[in-house]
Amino acid sequence: MGQKTNPIGLRLGIVKNWSSRWYGKADFKDKLLEDIRVRQFIRERLSGGAISDIIIERPARSARITIHTARPGVVIGKKGEDIDKLRREVQGRMGVPVHINVEEIRKPELDAQLV
Repeated sequence: MGQKTNPIGLRLGIVKNWSSRWYGKADFKDKLLEDIRVRQFIRERLSGGAISDIIIERPARSARITIHTARPGVVIGKKGEDIDKLRREVQGRMGVPVHINVEEIRKPELDAQLV
């Protein structure tokens, strides 16, 4: 059997970017585990929202989460109520102010995660 490499590992920094964008020295393990739990929580909470990717950035004692989805109306909710509720829940889990962006995927049939 040959040596198998992860295709994402070959593309990082060239074609594809990291899904968590932050820097941590001593608290790296805690931040990484928190990112995994937040992603899992968002995917479970928005299971019908056709979520493709969740990107977490941590600039100076805050967090910016970008959710790529094919159905932004389901994620945002009526008059933005669902996104505000989600922001408050994630903020309670992370313990820092959170800003959530929702980006629409125009052609979901081209996204492997959604297909």
